[in-house]
Amino acid sequence: SVFEANYGPPYRSNKITEGLVSGRMKYVVVDPRLSKLAAKAWKWLPIKPGTEGGLALAMIRWIIENGKYDLKYLSNANKGAAKIDKEPNWTNACWLVKVKDGKPGEFLRASDLGLEKTKKSKTLKDGTIVDYEFDKFVCYSNGQAMAFDPNDGDNPAEGDLLVDTEVSGIKVKSVLEILRLEASKFLIEDWAKFCGLETKDIVAISQEFVSHGKRACADIHRGVSQHTNGFYNVLAWYTLNLLIGNYDWQGGLSQASTYDNVGEKEGKPYDFTKLHPRKISPFGISIIRHDVKYEETTIFNGYPAKRPWFPMASDVYQEILPSASDAYPYPIKALIMYMGTPAYSLPAGQTQLEVLADINKIPLVIASDITVGESSMYADYIIPDLSYLERWEFQGSHPSVIWKVQPVRQPVVSPIPEEVEVFGQKIPISLEAFFLKVAEVMNLPGFGKKGLKDGLDLNRPEDYYLKMVANVAFGDEKDGSKAIPDADDKEIEIFLNARRHLPKSVFDLEKWQQSVSPELWRKVVYVLNRGGRFDDFETAFDGQQLKNKYGKQINMYIEKLVKAKNSITGKGFSPLATYLPITDSQGNRLEDEKEGFDLNLITYREMAQCKSRTISNYWLLSLLPENFILLNSQDALRLGFKNGDLVKVISKTNPEGVWDLKEAGKKPMI
Repeated sequence: SVFEANYGPPYRSNKITEGLVSGRMKYVVVDPRLSKLAAKAWKWLPIKPGTEGGLALAMIRWIIENGKYDLKYLSNANKGAAKIDKEPNWTNACWLVKVKDGKPGEFLRASDLGLEKTKKSKTLKDGTIVDYEFDKFVCYSNGQAMAFDPNDGDNPAEGDLLVDTEVSGIKVKSVLEILRLEASKFLIEDWAKFCGLETKDIVAISQEFVSHGKRACADIHRGVSQHTNGFYNVLAWYTLNLLIGNYDWQGGLSQASTYDNVGEKEGKPYDFTKLHPRKISPFGISIIRHDVKYEETTIFNGYPAKRPWFPMASDVYQEILPSASDAYPYPIKALIMYMGTPAYSLPAGQTQLEVLADINKIPLVIASDITVGESSMYADYIIPDLSYLERWEFQGSHPSVIWKVQPVRQPVVSPIPEEVEVFGQKIPISLEAFFLKVAEVMNLPGFGKKGLKDGLDLNRPEDYYLKMVANVAFGDEKDGSKAIPDADDKEIEIFLNARRHLPKSVFDLEKWQQSVSPELWRKVVYVLNRGGRFDDFETAFDGQQLKNKYGKQINMYIEKLVKAKNSITGKGFSPLATYLPITDSQGNRLEDEKEGFDLNLITYREMAQCKSRTISNYWLLSLLPENFILLNSQDALRLGFKNGDLVKVISKTNPEGVWDLKEAGKKPMI
């Protein structure tokens, strides 16, 4: 909700406001609740919660049926074809997929046509050159199959988009044809009924979406992606963007672009991936089982697995504590929480507390935060941390910022928490201080005097963070040709005066200068004086395209999903946009409505309460002293409720309507 809970919120709200006032922009809001954003929308679609993917598929059906997709863009099968059409990227919409028993599977390959694989080589990060055989993909053009390399910029390949045929005796369909069939499972009228919407509204927003060329965009965030069908909700809405080819174009979808601070790019002064003298690689299996396939482990024991595995995911936060509780795939002895509160941020948070409070499940819990919160109150130790005005942070960027940037948050006020001694030096207590002290006590390599490679120190946070600033200042060209200029004497004076109020434990000029090589120091000051590094305003665009492009293949069809298996059912996953109902892990629909639980719970964020940390803020609490339950007026009328009534919330899984906070007592949900 851009006007209430965006990053800032000025990143996008000011752009939308200007667009509305000038009359150059329309927007649609899909949300069961009439938010501040929805109140000013061209159309507000109060959708039934959980059916968002169905709306996207209804729009996909209308667009394909009416031929309103970008045929020229979608026909490009590889880089060479995209180059000819001056497109910044390409997709696999015209690639051929093998179909068996009516189900799409893996892509058709050159070897399926009796063609030999081609020999290729690639250079790994460590410089090693590896030779391998490449099996080309296939598209269908002018009645013939054509093999191609997706990343070949010299030999263009274009394919037909709606293909249903046989090639060398193999039944095949094109990706767009498979998508058309998926979206056509229901009539638009049926999709509308299913979503609780009007058919005319779906048609109207579909027409509007395709009437501006590439200057339209479907955006999706958080709530819709965090349902059990969230992955396919996101995929469906991003497929809409692919249909009009708007990625990397003005008015379309953009990627976040940031200056490298880790130093991985060649030529950088400090490559943090190589600075540790005895670096070890991760081993074993993540407790949320997101980095390996269930079938490839020694604990594979058929289906269903004890808990779901997520080989395609990067982070499944809500799965951490339940996995520890079940000791699956192993028990844990210690947990460190940093700026995290699962009891606050996850549905059925009281079930997370049950794990935190059980010393037999997790014997040691350490939390680091600036407050004692709903989850950290169960910790054995709470390490005080620094607030945003007291600390370092490299925030990166957001896709609504089309420039290449790297903000650098840095200490501007004296810390409230006490000072501690680490490696013989005074620094404010914080998460970094805790890690450094643990390293000192345990005599770990990679810390302390000359702890890093090349004899570099890591005694205090600045030894780490100022090197990151130096990487940003150096730029992303390996020869340093895009390095920023040195700060002059006047800038050095400004830099020192701005920090004269800070204690030595935070700002010690001599120690700061020693953290980076002398030739980089003035460049570091130049970046810090500006709060980071930011592209010039006029560098945003390359004609009608964005300057900072994604510039690669974007998949409408994800082949690895076909090859993967659901660890609970043993079945595969859909390889492209589809609608899935909200279910349990075994695929059973949640039909609580039939058992008398007929209300859907949704969440939203009040601007005045944005994080768990703000709940203890005296001034914010005076604006909104307690939570309220908002009901649709029709439900309130049916249930006989009026404003100000006290109500108790119960659910199928919590029929008493009580949160058991263990040692802190029980809290009725009233």
